[in-house]
Amino acid sequence: MSLSEQFLPAFLEEIVGDRFGRYSKYIIQDRAIPDVRDGLKPVQRRILYAMYDSGNTPDKPYRKSAKTVGDVMGNYHPHGDSSIYEGMVRMAQPWKMGHVLVDGHGNWGSQDDDPAAAMRYTEARLSPISMELLRDIEKRTVLFKDNFDNTAKEPVVLPSRYPNLLVNGTSGISAGFATEIPPHNLREVIDACIAVMQKPDIELNEIMTFIKGPDFPTGGIIMGGSGIQDAYQTGKGRVYLRSKTEIESLRGGKQQIVITEIPYQVVKARLVTAMENIRLEKKVDGIAEVRDESGREGLRIVVELKKDADANGILAYLFKKTDLQITYNFNMVAIVNKTPQQLGLKAIIEAYIAHQREVVTFRTQYELERAEDRAHVLEGLVKALNILDEVIAAIKASKNRQDAQNNLQWMFGFTERQADSILTLQLYRLTNLEIHSLQKELDDLMKKIEGLRAILDNDKKLISVIRKELMEIRDKYGIDRRSLIQEEVEEIKVNLEVMVAAEDVLVTLSNDGYIKRTSMLSFTRSGGEPDSSGVKEGDYVTRLLEVSTLDNLLIFTQRGQYFLLPVHQIPEYKWKDAGTAIVNVIQLPKEDEIVSVIPVSSFEEEGKTLVFVTRNGQVKRTELKDYATKRAGAVAAMKVSGDDSVLTVELSDGSKDIMLISKEGMSIRFREQEVNAMGRVSGGVRGIQLRDGDEVMAALWVIEDEGEILTITDLGYGKRTLLLDYPTQSRGGKGIVTFEFKEGKRVKPNGSRIAGAFYCREPLHIIAYSQEGTAIAFDSEKAPINERKSIGKLLADVGKKGEITDIILSPELKQTSTE
Repeated sequence: MSLSEQFLPAFLEEIVGDRFGRYSKYIIQDRAIPDVRDGLKPVQRRILYAMYDSGNTPDKPYRKSAKTVGDVMGNYHPHGDSSIYEGMVRMAQPWKMGHVLVDGHGNWGSQDDDPAAAMRYTEARLSPISMELLRDIEKRTVLFKDNFDNTAKEPVVLPSRYPNLLVNGTSGISAGFATEIPPHNLREVIDACIAVMQKPDIELNEIMTFIKGPDFPTGGIIMGGSGIQDAYQTGKGRVYLRSKTEIESLRGGKQQIVITEIPYQVVKARLVTAMENIRLEKKVDGIAEVRDESGREGLRIVVELKKDADANGILAYLFKKTDLQITYNFNMVAIVNKTPQQLGLKAIIEAYIAHQREVVTFRTQYELERAEDRAHVLEGLVKALNILDEVIAAIKASKNRQDAQNNLQWMFGFTERQADSILTLQLYRLTNLEIHSLQKELDDLMKKIEGLRAILDNDKKLISVIRKELMEIRDKYGIDRRSLIQEEVEEIKVNLEVMVAAEDVLVTLSNDGYIKRTSMLSFTRSGGEPDSSGVKEGDYVTRLLEVSTLDNLLIFTQRGQYFLLPVHQIPEYKWKDAGTAIVNVIQLPKEDEIVSVIPVSSFEEEGKTLVFVTRNGQVKRTELKDYATKRAGAVAAMKVSGDDSVLTVELSDGSKDIMLISKEGMSIRFREQEVNAMGRVSGGVRGIQLRDGDEVMAALWVIEDEGEILTITDLGYGKRTLLLDYPTQSRGGKGIVTFEFKEGKRVKPNGSRIAGAFYCREPLHIIAYSQEGTAIAFDSEKAPINERKSIGKLLADVGKKGEITDIILSPELKQTSTE
């Protein structure tokens, strides 16, 4: 045979698919998912059976865990010893099991996630309640199968005389399936089982009058009645687990939060560390100390607060930001007839009852066979004692034991079994007392046989046996509920005041995009001059805002995006420091530019709108509340066409007129109310009709006919014109001229475009910046008051070849108003 003929071609996909299919089937059925009947995974079942088989029971001394692990690995579970010991450890930990199945002696770990000592150090035996899982196993109640090497037999399932799947819960992950079943209260589960047995068509709502919800060994508060209802209906649902907390008052006006119960499966040490980190990082202002005072009396974590701290607010923050409150997701998957299924509560109870029917039926059949066999023997003995002399004579006449047995069968009609028992009868049994006791035993046995047959023939009697035995377990092992159930889910509202100390601060933003937050103390210590802020060389402050650390800044860009930046998140610097680049604080793209920064204390202010003006003359008005967001990144603020950009955004109350002034000296004034409020991402409406090449340079909010309009050209010429000279027009028109540019060879030019415009109701301090970066400061009062079509006066001398590149109001305090 050639080498190539020894191999068959195969596709890799088929090979891998077949092998993975077998692996998946194994880990679903034989590793990670429990059986619906006894609620145990194979490794747990093997541990309990091995301990039972070796006599490691509650009435005997503890035995080294290593011996048990060795027995399990050698006889039933040919995998690593660590997986066996880990399964054993979990069954011995009272904070994970509703009722522990292994009675551990030694270091079996802690709620701080400390590992158990090595198996050579710890000792264990079965717990009393685990004997109820194994009770009657020797009475042919469950099927046994060959172990992995066919040297022993192991049970396919345990008799499980109480509903262990619900009582102890389980969690596991396999291929394509996961399971998460919480522990429940033993009394409640047994009461529900009895109710389902007595009324098979019972509705879920009625079952839930017995089982109110899970009952976690760690206690806590379970919130969400609808989540429990969903889980019990479909097998999937979500509830919230909250720690049991109390706020205690101390001397000196201080308070402390005391935690006595934490959510199921939360590691206490990690929870304490998380709360301590919040204190160290000062994410909440008011925590003085976090202590773990847990001991023999039970769990106790203390969060000591500073004087006058908001205890309820800090507690709400801890609920939201730590595992003091968690979500628990039900995923009730179990193996039913070798198949994983997602089950509701009633389906789990029905599967358990069906298993108990089988267990009690098989046990009754076993006991009936034993009783009938004994009764048969006793009938023979009683009959023999009634004709004792003839029986003795027959035996004496026989040659040997076999002949005697044959003679008894032939002469008196005894069966082989009866004849054998007569021959082994001891002489003391011939006394009068013993004869009576044999008759009494036979009578009692006949009654027992009658009772056992009745159980097998009558379903009601079978159910009553199961019910009686369940009630015995309930009365013996039942405990009070540990978890409190709350129908409604409490929404956690964390006030910003809890996280941030309220403080008035100054925020500056420079032309080159440097931002900083400065305390009023630093500002005062540095001289208290608004124009003395630290900046990099060649840079200058364009915005100075007086805000609170509890406020937010709305930062708008020319491309129609905006960012919501809480003031407390702006890095703090001294007044003389330059600050940090704003790209380090918000994700501002390189090609975009900030056009407006608006402080907001509350987004719910009635009547407040944001008004957008673009360079192409579009105007949009949207309610302020539409801009509330929790996103840290850029959010669309306005739809902007490709050749357009946002010029400015202002916060307004809608009572003023808007005045738009273009680069070429055109202007239009119209009522703000002409622009209807629209959606956040809309593009707005036309405010002014511009000539080709023209664009809006300034947008002013003006009141009635008070004050003047100051216009300044690129060459520094400016003039003021009374607002009275600008009549209110309809939105969208071409507008009227607001400045006259001088042209000609022999005429000294006054500029070719408008560089800026301001609304003056009182003297304004203005700074113009030239191409070389020279700052030229002047007051609005220096500008002459002329008619609209006038050439103005030189206010800022930028030289023969210079021009104004930027013109701003001098940064002063109290400049945050919209007027």
